[in-house]
Amino acid sequence: MLKKCLPILLAASLISIAAPFAAAQSAAQSNDSPSNNQPSAQGNGGWHHGPPDPAQRTQELTKKLNLTSEQQTKVQELLQSEHSQMESLHQDSSLSQQDRRTKMMDMQKSTHAQIRALLDSTQQKKWDEMLAKREQWGQGQRHAPAGGDQQAPPPPQQ
Repeated sequence: MLKKCLPILLAASLISIAAPFAAAQSAAQSNDSPSNNQPSAQGNGGWHHGPPDPAQRTQELTKKLNLTSEQQTKVQELLQSEHSQMESLHQDSSLSQQDRRTKMMDMQKSTHAQIRALLDSTQQKKWDEMLAKREQWGQGQRHAPAGGDQQAPPPPQQ
């Protein structure tokens, strides 16, 4: 009798132990599927290379600066234009890396100035603070020792 029950008990034990692992793996696979509505970070901890989507940036600025619908439209147009110009410049192999970087920085400064011109005085103050924080963070990262403990970067703010 023991010989008949032992294999059944063993099989039941293995199934009860393996079931939670199978369920967890199934849930993890469904979270990784492309049909998930969350934006992909390409497996690098939520950070990606390259500029964020202009629509996403506009939404972030809308939350932080309380943009009106008219401002949202104009800001998104500016960001879309900047994005297109940056993409073109990035593909331009006739320029040195330093020249490309300089032109990109100039484009970004121009876009920032155009966005600032669309804002009211309260929004401009907040915008200036956002840019100052971003600049301060960028300088801290450039001067941080290699391999040292670094802070996580702030959310993209432009």
